[in-house]
Amino acid sequence: MMNMTETQTTLTIPLADDFHVHLRDGDLARTVTPLVRSGGVGRCLVMPNVNPPIQTVHDALEYKRSLLHIAPDMTFLMTLYLHEGLTHNELERAAEAGIVAIKCYPRGVTTNSEHGATDLMAHADTFAAAENLGMVLCIHGEIPNDTERGIDIMNAEEAFLPELKRLHTTFPKLRIVLEHVSTAAAVNAVRELGDSVAATITAHHLLLTAEDWANNPYNFCKPVAKTSADRDALRAIIKEGHPKFFLGSDSAPHRQAHKECEHPKPGIFTTPILLPLIAQCMEELDCLDNLAEFVATFGRHFYRLAPNKGTVKLERTPFHVPDRYGDIVPFAAGTTLNWSIPSPR
Repeated sequence: MMNMTETQTTLTIPLADDFHVHLRDGDLARTVTPLVRSGGVGRCLVMPNVNPPIQTVHDALEYKRSLLHIAPDMTFLMTLYLHEGLTHNELERAAEAGIVAIKCYPRGVTTNSEHGATDLMAHADTFAAAENLGMVLCIHGEIPNDTERGIDIMNAEEAFLPELKRLHTTFPKLRIVLEHVSTAAAVNAVRELGDSVAATITAHHLLLTAEDWANNPYNFCKPVAKTSADRDALRAIIKEGHPKFFLGSDSAPHRQAHKECEHPKPGIFTTPILLPLIAQCMEELDCLDNLAEFVATFGRHFYRLAPNKGTVKLERTPFHVPDRYGDIVPFAAGTTLNWSIPSPR
């Protein structure tokens, strides 16, 4: 723990780990990927739901090479998209190649999830193999909308929690991360399950409620922000400094034209302002002492990784968030944050 004082204006912590980021591919990747370090992150877990998805070791390593070509100073942790053809042999090759996780998308719940799972237990052999190999299972924890069952975007995460508990009971040693939790119910479930279950929390879910995205496509993501009580549960768990909850930004860029349209794509882009945004939130919650553990300690412990090399300095000086990066509009565009990361001299 580091001691902050009311007069302290700088803060130096280890480079952060972002355990859930979307870097896309092609021109979008060339715009987004160099901005990861600008946001204070030195290592990130890259999501595989590009088009086509990253389903094989070869796909993952080629994707990693392309990202390193754009940002050679970054460490990219790769994931495989869970699908029916993922074999035990492929998982063994993945573990040998340093691929750390499998990502599970229930079919139809978010961007590029049309290849996702329809029945999690149909992948029981894959989960057993991952458990034995020490790989992590990252889950987008929502049930697809189902009017007959009364499931919609506001309760889809809570409806998924019995599946999480069943997975943990069946595979008690499998490390599972419930991604981008957005409800008090999810926080309570992860807290109550064993040490092999953890969760990521985004910057935007610490700040938003349903009212914030109802008429603003740039605040619309999956899972959607819920009630003030849900937001406050996320804030309370990071203020507590619980080690099972750590940073996963779920920063998900889309072009302006794909947000300002009749059916905007879900995704909030926080990459270039990530640590200043979290620092401001934690300062408001009077828990800035917890910043380093939340962004650089708890997650790497769960993933069994060495500390990042290098540090990032934050200054308590105003930072005006640009209106756009290329043709991507960031979260909080046009506003001013209290904290900034000075540009290298």
